[in-house]
Amino acid sequence: MLNGLPKADIDNARVAIVHDWLPVYAGAERVLEQMLEVFPNADVFSLIEFLPENQRAFLGGRAVSTSFIQKLPFARKHYRLYLPFAPLAIEQFDLRGYDVVLSSSYVVAKGVLTTPDQLHVSYVHSPIRYAWDLYFDYLENGGLTKGIRSLAARMILHYMRLYDAGTADRVDHFIANSRHVARRIEKTYRRTADVIYPPVATEDFVPSRERENYFFTMSRLVPYKRIDLIVRAFSLLPDERLVVIGDGPEMEKIRGCAGPNVTLMGYQSDEVVRHTMSRARAFVFAAEEDFGIVPVEAQACGVPVIAFGAGGALETIVDGKTGLFFQHQTEESLSDAVRRFSTLTFDVPAVRSHAQAFSESAFRQRLRETVAGHYEEFSSRGRRLGADSLRTPIQTA
Repeated sequence: MLNGLPKADIDNARVAIVHDWLPVYAGAERVLEQMLEVFPNADVFSLIEFLPENQRAFLGGRAVSTSFIQKLPFARKHYRLYLPFAPLAIEQFDLRGYDVVLSSSYVVAKGVLTTPDQLHVSYVHSPIRYAWDLYFDYLENGGLTKGIRSLAARMILHYMRLYDAGTADRVDHFIANSRHVARRIEKTYRRTADVIYPPVATEDFVPSRERENYFFTMSRLVPYKRIDLIVRAFSLLPDERLVVIGDGPEMEKIRGCAGPNVTLMGYQSDEVVRHTMSRARAFVFAAEEDFGIVPVEAQACGVPVIAFGAGGALETIVDGKTGLFFQHQTEESLSDAVRRFSTLTFDVPAVRSHAQAFSESAFRQRLRETVAGHYEEFSSRGRRLGADSLRTPIQTA
């Protein structure tokens, strides 16, 4: 109790959840799904919502409030072309009727407008990566290093950097999805952040009683995932077998460097993925990710991970216990790690047990505790300031 008033109760708070884009159900949408489990009465806002009908179940029948971008020409397929309008669009959501605003942000969601009487907590998947640390990679991979298109892209991304940094002060509390991202938030926004790891459906992955003699990797085949590096490394290991699941624009390039010991399975269903993953000797991961859900899923199968020792992998894998690291993104470094792996043994129950720390239930508990704690602190401060103002005499001339 404070001045005769009851403590703020997060269960009675009116909550709005603001998400950047809703074109498909993917990693960020898994986080949104669990946010809705924690706050079942929350309303959802997003710049666009073009979810396929078979991917909308996680919304629980909720209508999504969208921005004017939803109605712009060709937005369904080319919504990213409207990125320059996103800062304006996110600011048009009228959230005055809510006590708590929870943004799920990797583009502009954290830039929503709130009042002094509203708590804004932002779960940041990352500051806009293609505008900050992946800026030059983005230009190179997009063929935007020269010409008028390059100039336009650079100007837009410059504008997005200014907007991204400038809207950090609109957030009362930041939550990062890893310590790696928390450091990026501190560098970019000069703010500290709580860390709550993304939810992983660890209960959907179980160890297999049978193991087969192959290594496994899975990803969308895009440059930064470095599946090409993994495939080339196994060309140095002709006696080891690699199975790859995934499809994408790099498929032909990867097929061109795959030796006879590499099997490319293309896109497969979740059932096939789980079956293949659970029987592998190890999962191989060569990207530098903010977190990395798939390596945790592999560990939930009791399968150790051979990973590039950078980014979120340093937080989800215990070197020598649930996997091992290689230090350089080179074929030699990875192939040496595979050879070292063959000399080690890993305890399957210990590997799986470690993965449970990243479960959906762990995420929900941590998120609720964090938001509830900040809401109580925020509300108490407001009540205290209100009480102080009543005790302070108004100065008149």
